[in-house]
Amino acid sequence: MRERNDEWTGLMRSAIAGDDGAYHRLLKAVTPVLRAAARRGLARAGQPVDQSEDIVQDILLAVHLKRHTWDASAPFAPWLFAIARNKLIDALRRRGRRVFVDIDDFAETLPGEAPAETASASEVAAQLQTLPARQRDVLQSIAVDSASIKDTAAKFSMSEGAVRVALHRGLASLTAKLREQ
Repeated sequence: MRERNDEWTGLMRSAIAGDDGAYHRLLKAVTPVLRAAARRGLARAGQPVDQSEDIVQDILLAVHLKRHTWDASAPFAPWLFAIARNKLIDALRRRGRRVFVDIDDFAETLPGEAPAETASASEVAAQLQTLPARQRDVLQSIAVDSASIKDTAAKFSMSEGAVRVALHRGLASLTAKLREQ
């Protein structure tokens, strides 16, 4: 381990001094280690490991772009692994907490229920008229006219937060009224 770190540190020092061959050897030496680390990190996070190559490329690009920030008097491996850890975290954040499940595996166990009945447009329009004016106007603007929350707030001289509250309350009231029918 120490031997590898010393080798990488020496190659990086030579690369910064202008030795393109040393830089190529360094990248060739660190890539399999980074690939394995990315795969382990993805597996630990419950993510598919087939995305590890993208992370490795992000790491190598960051190393290339930030190599001038490495302190030549310090060992190279900790600097490299800090970049690798940060790139893995960035990739996991971009993915969010998603769990990938192939639905075909459960096709036979899914019930074949008929879809629930939905309200007609005329029923929705009738119930919309029973809502308080502000909720009705906000729902009409956002859900029917496809206006943004920002545009709706400006249109009705409301804050964006007030528009969100009116939208949420209006949708909840409308849903409850439609369920009663």
